[in-house]
Amino acid sequence: MFRFPITLSFVALLALPSMAYAEDEPALPEGLEDASDEPALPTGLGDAGGDEPALPSGLGEAEPGLPAGLGDEADASVSAAEEGGFTLPFEWSGTFDLNGGLRVQDDPGERRSSMGELRLHLRGENSWESMGLTAALAADFIYDHVLGEHEPDLETGEGAIDLREASLVASPWESIDLKIGRQVLTWGTGDLLFINDMFPKDWDAFLIGRDMEYLKAPSDALKASIFHELMNIDLVYTPRFDADRFPDRRRLSSWDPMQQAIVGRETLVATDTPDDWFVDGEFAARVHRRIGRYEVAAYGYRGYWKSPAGMDRMTGKATFPKLSVYGGSARRPLVGGIFSVEGGYYDSRSNRGGENPFVRNSEIRGLVGFERDLAKELTLGVQYHVEFMRHHGLYATMQPPGAPLADQARQLATVRLTWLALNQSLRTTFYAQASPTDQDAALMPNASYTIDDHWRAQVGANIFVGSDEHTFFGQLQNNSSAYGALRYAW
Repeated sequence: MFRFPITLSFVALLALPSMAYAEDEPALPEGLEDASDEPALPTGLGDAGGDEPALPSGLGEAEPGLPAGLGDEADASVSAAEEGGFTLPFEWSGTFDLNGGLRVQDDPGERRSSMGELRLHLRGENSWESMGLTAALAADFIYDHVLGEHEPDLETGEGAIDLREASLVASPWESIDLKIGRQVLTWGTGDLLFINDMFPKDWDAFLIGRDMEYLKAPSDALKASIFHELMNIDLVYTPRFDADRFPDRRRLSSWDPMQQAIVGRETLVATDTPDDWFVDGEFAARVHRRIGRYEVAAYGYRGYWKSPAGMDRMTGKATFPKLSVYGGSARRPLVGGIFSVEGGYYDSRSNRGGENPFVRNSEIRGLVGFERDLAKELTLGVQYHVEFMRHHGLYATMQPPGAPLADQARQLATVRLTWLALNQSLRTTFYAQASPTDQDAALMPNASYTIDDHWRAQVGANIFVGSDEHTFFGQLQNNSSAYGALRYAW
């Protein structure tokens, strides 16, 4: 508790000392004839043995009362419950988003609105330092005009509530951190390109223009981080498979390989998703350290394809075949910028030989990237990505007549140009992905303006083009949209 010191200034009274004067000393002035007779003190000031002057009103022997809520140390023991009050167990922050988007062309299979939602995000945190524990809870409360559904589905994020985090962090030893519960996980070097990051993504959020933080979907997992001077190790165990939130045809029309056509909200994707606890689990690991000017990492994953990569011939449902991924990455400063490289081998365990036409083949994936400042407040980033399919010849012979064939080496290039202005209050970004092999592209301009400490506004567009309807961006052409958002944060 704080104390407010009170300093009182008193008049210092100096009494003349008693002195014995010789008879031949001169007479004292009138009123001081006798050394024993001191002059009279002002009214209210008696002699040393008398009463002290009265203190001003409110200043007695006890200290003055402190403002409400500030007591002495004894008062600190009085709990809020004893006073009839209530204290929240977490420190809370949040945002309120108003998001809206419209298609820039007609789509017979979808509504004209690509996005229309109110989203209240609340986040609470609390730490107990004596026990070495930290808890976090975060959730979104949503009104979604496009889907019009309110029953929560915590796996897909649909409905009135999307639980983003519910986690507990403990440090049982100085070199080990443990985090258990729902959490958002990420690693790797790519800019919106993911090779060794096998944690779930929300592709709907990315493709309709929701804030970029929503691209990463939460995982229900246990994460252990081990710190050592030789290397750092991250281990993640997910007891039940967490799939991507892949494009939903109620919001985005897409290619249907069974009908060989683009379909919308009237033809939903039926899936058979592994969902048994402690049976259909996932395991991911990363070992990383700095070597000189390099940041290097090795990765491993064992689980399932995160988005549908197969089909059950009996039921016609999309499936998530078994998958393992092994890879590595490196980053270092180079010619005034940051150079990165990442690679991974996708072991499609359900179709290692490539003889099953209903399961995606194994692949080798690679990525190189470079980012640097072109001028003050102007940054350029470029990437080149390739996916090389194994057993492509066998794959081609097993496809039905007339079915479109995927290229053996799908290539993809990206560019990001970022400009900051108005004391960095205005952030303008142009991001694009283009595939020379698929002959399709996505153009994603965005501008956001920070109005003050609480308010931010942004506008943008997602434009998809392609020469073929079955390619990734080509199938999304009718979903091209422009969007706007307003956020209040506290």
